[in-house]
Amino acid sequence: MTRSLLLTLPEIVLTLGALFVMMLAAYSGDRVSKIATWMAVGFLAVAAITMPGVTNAGGVGFDGLYIADSFAAFSKILIYIAAAASLLAANGWFARDGTFRTEYPVLVLLSSVGMGMMVSAGDLLTLYVGLELLSLSSYVLASFQRRDTRSAEAGLKYFVLGALASGILLYGISLLYGFTGSTLFGEVNQALGRDGVSTGELFGLVFVLAGLAFKISAVPFHMWTPDVYEGAPTPVAAFFASAPKVAAMCLMVRVAIEGMGPATFEWRQIVIFSALASTVLGGVAAIGQRNIKRLLAYSSINNVGFALIGLAAANRDGVASVLFYMAVYVVMTVGSFLCVLQMRDEQGRPVETIESLSGLSRTRPGLAAALAMFMFSLAGIPPLFGFWPKFLVFNAAVKADLTWLAAVGIATSVIGAFYYLKIIKTMYFDDPAPAFEPGRDRINGAMIAAAAVFVSPLGYLTIPYLGAATQNAAAALF
Repeated sequence: MTRSLLLTLPEIVLTLGALFVMMLAAYSGDRVSKIATWMAVGFLAVAAITMPGVTNAGGVGFDGLYIADSFAAFSKILIYIAAAASLLAANGWFARDGTFRTEYPVLVLLSSVGMGMMVSAGDLLTLYVGLELLSLSSYVLASFQRRDTRSAEAGLKYFVLGALASGILLYGISLLYGFTGSTLFGEVNQALGRDGVSTGELFGLVFVLAGLAFKISAVPFHMWTPDVYEGAPTPVAAFFASAPKVAAMCLMVRVAIEGMGPATFEWRQIVIFSALASTVLGGVAAIGQRNIKRLLAYSSINNVGFALIGLAAANRDGVASVLFYMAVYVVMTVGSFLCVLQMRDEQGRPVETIESLSGLSRTRPGLAAALAMFMFSLAGIPPLFGFWPKFLVFNAAVKADLTWLAAVGIATSVIGAFYYLKIIKTMYFDDPAPAFEPGRDRINGAMIAAAAVFVSPLGYLTIPYLGAATQNAAAALF
């Protein structure tokens, strides 16, 4: 038991941190919200620091329910970085209109606990508990601005559709348990390999993957994403587009490889369909969008499709390419949303229309340059760093004899490039719209600068280190 508790040290740290911040909120109220935010970031940092020790001591805890390996450690570090960025971004955003409450960092910490359980799950029930802890926190975060109709609507839509997805997932888990006799990934794997994939197990596999596809916003379970991203407060949308996406994608990788390895032929068909549909719809549906947050929502759907191409390879290089893709995706997406946070008119009111970016290069050249770099990088245009993860997933698909899938992925990436370039054209070639107010949040500006440097050609210098980390993490599943 002591060893198992040691393995879960990151989750213990975050749980105690959430309880401490909650008590601080109860006794001190919202006047300590800024301090609470920095404390939450500190707890995330402490949890990340404990990760190497957990991995070195690592293995399986609680009789197989929890797995602490390099795959989980890499995933958690990405999750904690995205969560910390969204916390710091929210601090300045909500403070402007006086709607920031100390419960916000508590909810982010609790959702981080759930995401940590997801990527370390060794059992279908651990998977479900972690996913629900994330979901319940997310529903509240989406409707955090209680007096904003759009925020309340986003929370309600997310809750209703999330409950449906949870039911689908739980039904799939029950089917797999009924036909394999276990909920442990290893034993499910053995049952599928020993007896072959029966019709009941196939249905269970489909329902489980459908429930997880909802969390990564993969087509056809993407319908909630544009509405929730548009209605939720922008820092919350930045959080939804980054940390939970990493957690759900890594969870899907672990379930597919560790839990359903012998059924690779069956689940690969589902993943390929979802990948192709996500890249096509994520590219086409974004073309007519006028709201920048809705456009970034379709962008996230599009990028999830590319990551699924790497998963379809079903080998070590494919898994490593997915992890590399999600690492770069987090920086590109968070950076883009941080730029949206800077979009306020002269009265300080948030502006979200793409038209308001017209002529931004003349009124805010630094902000325009950073947003252009994120758009070029999301489009995968060299020499920006966003090109490299796309190359890796396509290369993994080719090595797995899925050359046609890589070719279709390359073709659909051209569709997505259209609307990214449309934003750049609006900023640099259209007549100037009313200028945004000068940026006041230095922390936000510093994070934008850091993200821009990472997605610039200087990001290629990290390939030896990031590549080695992703390969090491992928090796834990094989």
